[in-house]
Amino acid sequence: MISIRKYLNTNEPATAGSGPQPEDPFVATLECYRAVLLAIARNAAPVCAGFGSDLETSLRGIEQRLAYEQTSQHLRHSEQLVEVHLQEWGTRASEHFKAQAHVVRELIVALARTAESVGSRDQGFSSHYRELVGRLEQIADLDDLTQIRSSIMKSAAELKSSVDQLARNHQQLVEQLRAEISTYEARLRSAEPLAFRDELTGMANRRILEDRIRLHIGNGQEFCIVMLDVNQLKQVNEKHGRDAGDDLLKQFARELRMNTRASDLVGRWGGGEFVIVLAGSAQSTRAYVARLEDWVFGKYSVAEPGHRALEIRVDASVGTAEWRAGMSVEQLIAEADAAMYMEKNRSQSKSA
Repeated sequence: MISIRKYLNTNEPATAGSGPQPEDPFVATLECYRAVLLAIARNAAPVCAGFGSDLETSLRGIEQRLAYEQTSQHLRHSEQLVEVHLQEWGTRASEHFKAQAHVVRELIVALARTAESVGSRDQGFSSHYRELVGRLEQIADLDDLTQIRSSIMKSAAELKSSVDQLARNHQQLVEQLRAEISTYEARLRSAEPLAFRDELTGMANRRILEDRIRLHIGNGQEFCIVMLDVNQLKQVNEKHGRDAGDDLLKQFARELRMNTRASDLVGRWGGGEFVIVLAGSAQSTRAYVARLEDWVFGKYSVAEPGHRALEIRVDASVGTAEWRAGMSVEQLIAEADAAMYMEKNRSQSKSA
């Protein structure tokens, strides 16, 4: 992991001998602040299991750095990082539950139509199905996702029970309904872990990145995208194995996520490529991108099975593209990709 010293421009040494003395009030303040960070970290997962573990990991990392880098500058920098992670966590949780609500409402409509169809075909159960349809319509107005989930599971169970009662006289219809119910149940089970993030790094995945770009385009908002391709990934995979390469990607992703602004979205595009969607023009974000390179590029410690950890100098080729009126998502990505590979070719020519 890269030392936090590279993030800050300071001449203040971060050693035990030169740090604050125990009687200094700064020490007590720092200890309280670290305790608060750990308390938030411990309680992050129960609040939202899908995202809380990420927040817990980030906050514990900040707290551990403060244990070794005990300066006011590091404390101020940690405050900024905490704000970034909390805002990112809130945004991701909001998007997650909005998407869940949409999927659940689709399920409600599908179940209601199925129940109504069954009721119209069999008059003997018409009153029961009218009651079930009415309950499903009420569920759609609920705000509590847990209550929606519980209610729809109960309604699905009741519909399945009614299907079983019709089995003696309507075998063909029963098989059709059972197939539909299996589909609904499978979709309901998959509603929780919606494909919001990359499986390896836990970052936003390509779909979410494209959705954010489309949102900015739809709003006519001035923004840029930055595409990064880790230069050393191929060599690490070939020389030290895929596990070592995955370890490098996870560390690189964590550094990117910790050092981007709350207003930006950073995610993995695929392979060793990452994309950042950030507000503003290319000119206004140039200094920010340069600062980001200083923070993220550097030495990484990569684990290799059966060997000691390897220290590898890591950087990435970077391409930036600014959205202009009339550009599509594909055109914007292609422009950033071309700029990135142009830089990669220049770097390879220099090294050759």
